[in-house]
Amino acid sequence: MVTPKPAILSIHTPSSSFAITHSIAEETVTALFDKLSRKHNTEFYGKRVGPNWIKYESNGSVWNLDDDSDYTIFIWRQSSSQDKSDSPTIYLRDPSQPLPGPSSYRNPSFYLFRPGFSNTPSQPSSHRTASVKSKKSAKAHEVDDGVLKHKREFEAFHHSNGVRTVVGEIGPVPNVRMLLKTGYRHVYISRTFAMRHGFIPSDAAPGHYGYGGLVNIGKWPITVGRTKTTHSVYLSEESHFDVVLGRAFWEKRQIKTNPVDPTDIVCLDTQEKLECELVILKDGKGEIVTVT
Repeated sequence: MVTPKPAILSIHTPSSSFAITHSIAEETVTALFDKLSRKHNTEFYGKRVGPNWIKYESNGSVWNLDDDSDYTIFIWRQSSSQDKSDSPTIYLRDPSQPLPGPSSYRNPSFYLFRPGFSNTPSQPSSHRTASVKSKKSAKAHEVDDGVLKHKREFEAFHHSNGVRTVVGEIGPVPNVRMLLKTGYRHVYISRTFAMRHGFIPSDAAPGHYGYGGLVNIGKWPITVGRTKTTHSVYLSEESHFDVVLGRAFWEKRQIKTNPVDPTDIVCLDTQEKLECELVILKDGKGEIVTVT
C-alpha cells in the first residue's frame, strides 16, 4: 500500500529550519498560527504566533501573511507557481525579538540572511556633492531607494487587490456599501453613519455611545442579496466604511470564499452568490490605506 504524500510546509526562522504538515488549500491561516504556536524546540515556543510573524516570497518580493485576505492571495500565488516540485516555504520571526547578532548563528535559509538580499543598488544622482559624509549619505540613499521600491511594489499589488465589499440594506437605510472582514467579531456601523441615520442621537456627546468602550445599539435587520438576517450591531470608530460585516455575519450566512477569486462569495445558508466588489482605499495624499 502506497502512503499518500503529506502536505508539507517548510519554515525558516532566523536561527532554525523545520517543516510541518499543513494543507494550505484545505486549512486556514488560524490553523497555521495554532500549529506554529504549539511547535516544540523552537526559539518562540510558548508564544502565540499571529500577525506580523510570517512572510513569504513571490515574484522577487517579500509579502506579509497576517490574515485571511493575505492567506487567500498566498494560496492563489502558490497555485499559480510554475515550480510544483518543492513544498511551499514561509519565513517565521518573533517581531518583538531582535535578529541574531553577527557573533550568533544565523540561518542562511532565512531570507534576511541570504547573501545579497539587502544589497539594493543605489541610483546615480546628478546632484551628488562630495563631503566627509559621502559614504554615509550613499548608504542612506541605498536604503531610501529600497523603501521606495517596496512602496511601488506594495501599491502595484494593492492596485490589483482590495478589500471585499457588498452593497446591502441595514435597518431602513438602503444601498449601503459594507466591508466583509473576518478580522472583526461582530457587525459594526460607524458613528457618523449612525448619527446621520438616527441609530443614535445626532447630538451624541463624547463619553456616550461608545466613546468609553464598545456599545451594542441593539439588533437590526441586514439584507445582503435576497436574504434578510438580524444581528446585534455595535458602534465603531471605523472611518472608511459605514458598515462592517464581521465573523458574526459570516457565520450566520455560512459564507464560503474562493481562494483563487476573492470576489467569488457564496452564502451556503441559501446557496446564493453575492455580488462582491474589491475596493482600494486611498487617503487625501493618494496613499493606499490598509484596512486591518
